[in-house]
Amino acid sequence: MSEQHEPTGGAPGAPDEDVIELATKIFDLARQGQTALLTAYLDAGVPANLTNDRGDTLVMLAAYHGHADTVTALLARGAEADRANDRGQTPLAGAVFKGEEDVIRALLAGGADPNAGTPSAVDTARMFAKANLLDLFGAK
Repeated sequence: MSEQHEPTGGAPGAPDEDVIELATKIFDLARQGQTALLTAYLDAGVPANLTNDRGDTLVMLAAYHGHADTVTALLARGAEADRANDRGQTPLAGAVFKGEEDVIRALLAGGADPNAGTPSAVDTARMFAKANLLDLFGAK
């Protein structure tokens, strides 16, 4: 009679703890604007559109935390400028909300659409009476 062993690591199909730990580290690198280390992970195969449990991409996290260089590097490696999170928010609208003009310009240079998302970057600029951004977006 042979002895049977239970697999380790949790329920079948559940993410591996090491994978979760690595993903958490990568999301933190985006939040902190650690561009060189983050891009090394991307260049090694981490997806540029890696998304957390709320639908936030690396671009969303870098944009929201004011890291224009990180946003530019992510976009150069194929990250989507307009990918909305689970609440319909785009990185550009988040940057408008936070007042991150360098990030806004980086996202626009990377092809971000000011009318994408809910609320859009244009709607957010109107909400906060940011006429300079409305001009930048070509909106009235």
